[in-house]
This record gives sequence, C-alpha cells and structure tokens, in this order.
Amino acid sequence: MLERLGINAKEAEKTLMVASSEKKNQALKKIAEGLIENTDKIIEANKVDLENGEKNGMAKSMLDRLKFDKERIEGMAKGVLDVATLPEPVGRILSATERPNGLRIEKVSTPIGVIAVIFEARPNVTSDAAALCLKSGNTVILRGGKEAINSNKTIAKVMRQAVKEAGMPEDVIQLVEDTSRESANELMKMNEYVDVLIPRGGAGLIQAVVKNATVPVIETGVGNCHIYIDKNADLKKAVDIVFNAKTSRPSVCNAAESLLIHKDIAKEALVAIKNKLDEKDVTLVGDSKAREIIPDMEKATDADWATEYLDYKMSVKIVDSVEEAIEHIYKYSTGHSECIVTENAGIAEKFMNQVDSAAVYLNASTRFTDGGEFGFGAEIGISTQKLHARGPIGLPELQSFKYKIYGDGQIR
Repeated sequence: MLERLGINAKEAEKTLMVASSEKKNQALKKIAEGLIENTDKIIEANKVDLENGEKNGMAKSMLDRLKFDKERIEGMAKGVLDVATLPEPVGRILSATERPNGLRIEKVSTPIGVIAVIFEARPNVTSDAAALCLKSGNTVILRGGKEAINSNKTIAKVMRQAVKEAGMPEDVIQLVEDTSRESANELMKMNEYVDVLIPRGGAGLIQAVVKNATVPVIETGVGNCHIYIDKNADLKKAVDIVFNAKTSRPSVCNAAESLLIHKDIAKEALVAIKNKLDEKDVTLVGDSKAREIIPDMEKATDADWATEYLDYKMSVKIVDSVEEAIEHIYKYSTGHSECIVTENAGIAEKFMNQVDSAAVYLNASTRFTDGGEFGFGAEIGISTQKLHARGPIGLPELQSFKYKIYGDGQIR
C-alpha cells in the first residue's frame, strides 16, 4: 500500500542529496511563505480536527496541542525560516588524515536518506520535520494521527507545492493519508525504502514502534520530568520555575510531572508552590509527608511517580537529601529533562553530573528542552536514547557520514 511512497522517496532522494544549500534554503523560504499565505485554509482544516476531537472527548490539554491559530502558524513559518539560516550540515569534513602511504582520508557528513516520522495530534510536527529533513538532505515520509489528519493534509499540500515552485521534486515531502493502524505497521517494516523511523507521541505509540519496527528507530521520549527544590533554593525562583514548567503547556513532553522538595524547605516551599498552581487548578498528589503539609492533597500511588500526566496534575514527594532525590529520579525518570533549583554550586554540580537524562537544568524551567530554544531552528522530537541522537533532534542528528579516500595509484 505504501510502497509507492517509498519508491517516490528514493527517487527524490537522488536529487535532494546533491542539492545546493542555496536551493534547499530557497525551498524552505517558499514553504514559510506558503504557510503564511494559506493561514486561513490551515485554520479552516484545523477547525474540523478540533470539532472531531471535542466530539470524541479529547482532553482540553490535548485539544490545545492540536489547535492552530494565526500566531502558531506564524511560529511554524518562523521555525522553517530559522532552519534555513542554519549552517549547511551536508558535506562537512568531520576529520581528515593522511596515511604514511599518501592516502588522504576524509570523514564527511552525509544525509541519512529516507526518514519516516510517525506522530500523533501535533500538526506542527509536519512542518518542523519536513524543514529539518529538507535542510539535512533527507526525504521524509510523514504519518500523523487521525486526530490531525485534515490539518496535516492541508499543510503537506502547501509544502509540496512550495518545494515544486522552488524547482525540487515535490516527493521530497510525502504524507501518508491513511491513518489506520495497518499503515503505521507497514511503514515500520519498509526496510527497503526507509533508512530510519522516528516516532513522536505518547508512550503507547513510542513503545509500539520500538517493539514492532524492523526499520532502525530513533526513540523519542515520554517526558516524566522532575523538578527538585533543594534546601538552598531561592523560593521565588522555585515557585516561578514550577509554575512555568507545569502549566505553560501541560500537554507537551518537556512539561514537569513530578516535584521533589527537600524536607528543610518543604513546608514553606510546598505551600507557596501550591498557592501558585491553584491559579491553574493543578491537582497535586503526594506522599505522606507532603500530605501532612497539605492535608487535602490526594495520596500518590507508585503509578503516579511513573506517570506522564500531560495535564494539570503533578506528583509531590518530600525527600531527606539530594541523594534521595537523585535516586528517585533514577527509578522513575524517562531520561528526558530534570531540574534542580538551588543556590549551592556543589549540590548543583552533584545533581547535574549524576542525573542521567538528556537535559539537566539548574534554576531554569524544563520547558526549554526544545529544538527552537536550543538554537536548532526546530526539532523532530526529543531523543531519550543514547546511541546516535540524544535530546532535541536537529540537523546534526539527521546526518550520517562516509569516508572519501584520495589516492594516486596506491595498491595494497
């Protein structure tokens, strides 16, 4: 069923892998222009997805994730233009050596080839992924969820027309319009055509891809992100950071889900943080020590410590030391983003060195784990694995390499 997309992607790859930086940047600028020019069409299509989501009982936080407005579309276009301004990733000499026999060996960055992206209800992934793949010389096959299908189809149509106007094959960007489970399963096994598969979504999607794919996978992460408030924390910073990390966009993977507080500052800190979180009606669930401070707090279960809520909910645990906080994070973290709030440099370094996550923060919100915020222009996802890619997946992570060997008649 999807074989034709694979054939098209491989054919378009031949043109894209040798395209000049100027040509690719021209196509990206055309995409950005197309998104702005077609804002009304995109919003109209998105309204259909939102209406369907409401009918199907989609959570408020997930509807926010799905929603497009003029500002978000402008943000998408800016992200595409930001990618265009980044340095050319293809053809960089990563290392060069000359052997005693006169051979010169260069290690040179190259596109991976055909990248497939399976994602859920975030239609902005369509443009982010396409822009990064195009700039890095990779063709892309996008397969979004049924929740955003109308938005995705409209955005993909705009992008394909834009690259065509820039003089490139429109099949450098393709969308799987079939949102059935069968289409996802087929894409996971298209080894003949797809070089790497990147899933972006909730735990169910990611695990399904990891378990079922025969195509190599870059595993993007579920974000059970923690904030630890140390006894040496600045209380105002702590309140502001927790409030931002939990409530600015609770449905995204870099939102904080678990709060750990040192016992020596627990009463003052927890009361202040709860008072602030009450402004957004955040539900707190806690251990026995936290519930002694806030008696009407719900009791946290073992499942709560491991849950990515993606909603206005947060677990709270009071700890005796930074070591206990680190141990809790080791046990329950998904390896995405963690934060310590402290004014003690020694404790900060201990935490940042020993916590084994893709992004570890001192006195800053976990919400910064984002390709745009890291200066990558955009991202395809946040990788929580350690091989090849870790953290926001930007241009460098979408590159492979090859060796160029220059000789003058040498034989062995």
